[in-house]
Amino acid sequence: MPQSSCARRQNAPLESPLIDESARSDDRGIAAAEPSPSTRSAAGGKAPKDSYSSAQLTALKGLEPVRKRPGMYIGSTDSRGLHHLIREIVDNSIDEALAGQCDAIIVTLHRDNSVSVIDNGRGIPVDMHPTEKKPGLELVLTELHAGGKFGGGGYKVSGGLHGVGASVVNALSERLVAEVHKGGSLYRQTYTRGVPDAPMAVVGTTDRHGTTIRWWPDSTVFETVEHSWDIVANFIREVAFLTKGVAITVVDERADREYTFYFEGGIQAMVRYLNENRTVVNARPMYVERAIEGTLIELAIQYQSSVFTEHVLAFANNIHTEEGGSHLTGFRTALTGTLNKYARKAGILKENDPNLSGDDVRDGLTAVISVKLQNPQFEGQTKTKLGNSEVAGHVSTVLSDALMQFLDENPSDGRRIIDQSLTAARARQAAAKARDLVRRKSFLEGSALPGKLTDCTEKDPSQCEIFIVEGDSAGGSAKQGRERKNQAILPLRGKILNVEKARADKILGNEQIKDLITALGVGFGEDFAIERLRYHRIVLMADADVDGSHIRTLLLTFFWRHMQPVIHGGFLYLAQPPLYKLEKGSGRNARVEYAFSDEERDLKGKEMGGGRIEVQRYKGLGEMNADELWDTTMDPARRILLRVSVDDAVKADDIFDRLMGADVEPRKRFIQTHAKSVRNLDI
Repeated sequence: MPQSSCARRQNAPLESPLIDESARSDDRGIAAAEPSPSTRSAAGGKAPKDSYSSAQLTALKGLEPVRKRPGMYIGSTDSRGLHHLIREIVDNSIDEALAGQCDAIIVTLHRDNSVSVIDNGRGIPVDMHPTEKKPGLELVLTELHAGGKFGGGGYKVSGGLHGVGASVVNALSERLVAEVHKGGSLYRQTYTRGVPDAPMAVVGTTDRHGTTIRWWPDSTVFETVEHSWDIVANFIREVAFLTKGVAITVVDERADREYTFYFEGGIQAMVRYLNENRTVVNARPMYVERAIEGTLIELAIQYQSSVFTEHVLAFANNIHTEEGGSHLTGFRTALTGTLNKYARKAGILKENDPNLSGDDVRDGLTAVISVKLQNPQFEGQTKTKLGNSEVAGHVSTVLSDALMQFLDENPSDGRRIIDQSLTAARARQAAAKARDLVRRKSFLEGSALPGKLTDCTEKDPSQCEIFIVEGDSAGGSAKQGRERKNQAILPLRGKILNVEKARADKILGNEQIKDLITALGVGFGEDFAIERLRYHRIVLMADADVDGSHIRTLLLTFFWRHMQPVIHGGFLYLAQPPLYKLEKGSGRNARVEYAFSDEERDLKGKEMGGGRIEVQRYKGLGEMNADELWDTTMDPARRILLRVSVDDAVKADDIFDRLMGADVEPRKRFIQTHAKSVRNLDI
């Protein structure tokens, strides 16, 4: 399981917009909703009197909405939401840096679980706002959608366009202290759960400038208030790559450690970092920085021959746009066109040779796209896709000019890049034949599903789940124990191909992978379409041993490299089968308990009291009969599933490369470094 992947507990049945919170469960854990009043009326029952009036409307003031529904503002109240608070405050400091007003930021994880962010920017305004009749500092920290990012001239470029960052952090903190060094004076104001303790006051003099925000996350809101060094450090590294020339220091008082990230080369250094353990084609990354009509465009490109997939990270105003958008579209168009133009100009492609495709020229590509613009149009609060149509043309123009110049000045690099693309083209032709075979056999073409697949009867994907099971024996038990209505079973024989070391033609030649692609229905490569996914819960179910872990990792590698939308959409899960079965007594008086760890085994053994207790250590899923597998691993009312999600795409990519790549030495170093810290996933 990659370190950067995080998982959370999932015990509930499949959710449906037709099933409300009052739904109950029958004996198989399938939700059954009570009929609504409107349904009863339509069926002939008496309709209730209309009692819905304005008295039942709630108007939340100030920061009340944040405390009432924190997930709407920070995504969740688990560890991810906790760390999101740091991102919100750091983003404000970075906005100062993008405005050319800040070059140093210090993030400190304190021993008392508080966090402080210090910058040397201009300092949040402290003068009285002309209409709100409160200091700018208090306005920013107590009102949603208040700040200098809405056209008032405070910022030309900014990531935090919604103006909720600082105020949300304040609302979700037990205590917050804000200090502003400005105009020779030190201003301070403290807050308790978003409410000012007293008016802002001048508490001293200073020769500094900038802002300090320190907050104590509210333990009544968050599941944990303990911050992770790795999560914070990885996030800060990414921010430092994207904001060249700014020194960002991370301090951990709990472990007495400190690290400063500073990259003069910016995203050039980021590309080198991404390819650190790979064999590169062009030793010096192609880099360009150029402004067009107020939009600053930075591009860095380097090819490598260790991994056959592309790795392109796209950012808009330092926000990682996972779903791409116009900047990525412009980049891909220009890359394909320019490399084809160069290949023909250099005589590598002859007149009658077909053009290289987009997939061909992206084989082994590592690139970072960073655009900074004044009025970005993101899709929703998540900001995962950039919508500014004009940016596509800007990026295309910049890359076309810069890449052609780079290839002309570095003909040996250009030749190697084109040769690698031609190799990819030949592999693509072989893969196309395999893909056609998969397509002909696929559900979408109306043909039979894989022979080993036992499908469910439900046709609504949102209600369907598929268990990818290790081995025919466990697959047989799963088929017998499943809920036929909405649970499908696909057994896999042994270990699938390690896709980290294989091109598409070899991947599509693997029977296990072909069965998986066909069963899911989403296609592969250029045919991939997440909207065709046949199951909205894909559960990897492998033995709780070393071989099972290896199989899970091989499957995770496949999904990460070739079906990332499945992960980003929250459709991928890991089953958690028990390690032990404890049984006391026999017949009707028998008591059976299951344990998922040695500690839980010992605890449940004590809870079961004296007498003889038989303890069975499961060697694999194949040892379980159908009832046991249902009761422990498949029943929505009792099972434990871990949803796979990725908080840090750069770190995830690095882990997969180290663990599954062709280069042995990085993997050896990783194992030696982490051998003593290995542990099972927390459940």
